[in-house]
Amino acid sequence: MIAELLPREVSAVEMFGDPDGTPDLFPEEAAVVARAVPKRRQEFATVRACARTALERIGGPRVPLLPGERGAPGWPPGYIGSMTHCTGYRAAVVAAAGRGLSSLGVDAEPHEALRDPGVVEMVTLPGEREHLAKLAASHPRVRWERLLFSAKESVYKAWFPLTGRWLGFEEARIAFDPDGGAFTAELLVPGPVVDGVPIRRFAGRWLVRDGLLVTAIAVTAPRPVPAGGITG
Repeated sequence: MIAELLPREVSAVEMFGDPDGTPDLFPEEAAVVARAVPKRRQEFATVRACARTALERIGGPRVPLLPGERGAPGWPPGYIGSMTHCTGYRAAVVAAAGRGLSSLGVDAEPHEALRDPGVVEMVTLPGEREHLAKLAASHPRVRWERLLFSAKESVYKAWFPLTGRWLGFEEARIAFDPDGGAFTAELLVPGPVVDGVPIRRFAGRWLVRDGLLVTAIAVTAPRPVPAGGITG
């Protein structure tokens, strides 16, 4: 499912639930969740099993995948990726760094209303709330507020590896294409600079299927405009 949202060069592995028995962890990984509740340990192990399979498919090494600053997963040198898990779903996406790709961000959520209505106010801008109201009227089968939450999670996951900085919910403006399965995220603070080119917005994809909604972003650096402007 998640592979549909990303370029072909991205290796994607997903599981709809957990396998029987907890997947093996490296000792360093097991130490991270040694005091966690069983559910958290299972999620942690399953999503890393997905990530290791995704890496192996593109020739990556089998190494510990440890959470780093703000919980962002650490990938082996030369690779980029992102992980997500929610009730009934775990997924990881990985690609070789370069080749036009700079960062990946994915998120999955249950396709249901946010449990706390106050979360909508917390994660949206006034203009986004107007956008959600129009979408709900024209396409009522989609839980747009939950989809927007997921999109902002994907934005952050794509943003942080490029900047090493926090990005608040109010610092990106989401707009959905309800018919094309796409969205844009306008960055309202100075964005990352990739290969000398400033990034001002991310482009993403979304889908809703089988009780889940999934969002994904693959960041590519735009081509700089040659000196003297566009000709030809």
